[in-house]
Amino acid sequence: MRSVCFISITLACIVSQSLYASERKDPIVIAHRGASGYLPEHTLEAKTLAYAMGADYIEQDLVLSKDNHLIVMHDIYLDEVTDVASKFPDRAREDGHFYTIDFTLPELKQLRVTGPFVNVLGKKVPKYGKRFPLWHSQFQLATFEEELELIQGLNQSLGYNTGIYPEIKKPYFHAQVGRDISRAVLQTLKRYGYTKPDSNVYLQSFDAEELQRIHQDLLPAMDMEVPLVQLIAETDWEEKRVQQAGQWQNYDFDWMLTPEGLKRIAGYATGIAPWYPMLINDNGTESTLLTEARKLGLRIHPYTFRADPLQIPGSYRNFDEFIALYVDLLQVDGLFTDHPDKVRRYLSTRRERQPREEIFP
Repeated sequence: MRSVCFISITLACIVSQSLYASERKDPIVIAHRGASGYLPEHTLEAKTLAYAMGADYIEQDLVLSKDNHLIVMHDIYLDEVTDVASKFPDRAREDGHFYTIDFTLPELKQLRVTGPFVNVLGKKVPKYGKRFPLWHSQFQLATFEEELELIQGLNQSLGYNTGIYPEIKKPYFHAQVGRDISRAVLQTLKRYGYTKPDSNVYLQSFDAEELQRIHQDLLPAMDMEVPLVQLIAETDWEEKRVQQAGQWQNYDFDWMLTPEGLKRIAGYATGIAPWYPMLINDNGTESTLLTEARKLGLRIHPYTFRADPLQIPGSYRNFDEFIALYVDLLQVDGLFTDHPDKVRRYLSTRRERQPREEIFP
């Protein structure tokens, strides 16, 4: 992973930008896996809380089950958010992972969901400090349909228009077993009325070639026109794997960071969703990715802003100061966050505060 040095931006520069905050439209608040800073990620409870916290869009990561249901899960593995190892101990593959695609929906509904954990010396330890306690209460995996019906139901009963931000997870993996997950996602979106640019939906993926296929082939064939967003990863994250000379290798994401690459992206996508350090250079200046994307009119939705103390880069004294850089100086169009209430509160109060109080409370 690329080493990133967070250089402090001068107080004067941020303050001068915040003076004009009231003249700009607020960036959208995207609930990353729901209100995942407070409840187990991607559960219906976490999505309900994100809705109540005023998120503009709620994210759904999507994978397929054995019986072709779209399951809302961050990864193709069940290992680190469920009790699958104790419920189905003999169902791991040779690599030790339990794959969602190896389980039917009735089997998946038997699993108990908790916050993400890691195994340390045989003990399950929370990945993010003092969030909702592991294995407390009862949470389940949800299908894409269940979540869409929840959000649409809340939109009707409360009169809001909260949007959705689904991600197609690892199309290359699903294709290996003959599954067209992209087509399944689009069919579901169409069935629930998400077919036009104004349907309050963004569709995202790390897979550039799959997004191009969706743009060029699937959307026209299905009479749909929804905005696509290119997620940008570090190459060593293994968000996409490709075969070269008979060997599986990590897909190289570096081309997306270049002016030429961004022009290519602008041909099929409405926006980009980069890892937030990619938008700023080590010396504190805007990165080429940011300046070139802005020139092309691409929307910029960086991820993931977390308010947990250990998740705030060390050069910032608090979460508000961290957000201020991206909202007021870099002027991004949206933010993925585990803590939608905190971002919403910052956006709601920044116009009322004096600049010095706003950025450095």
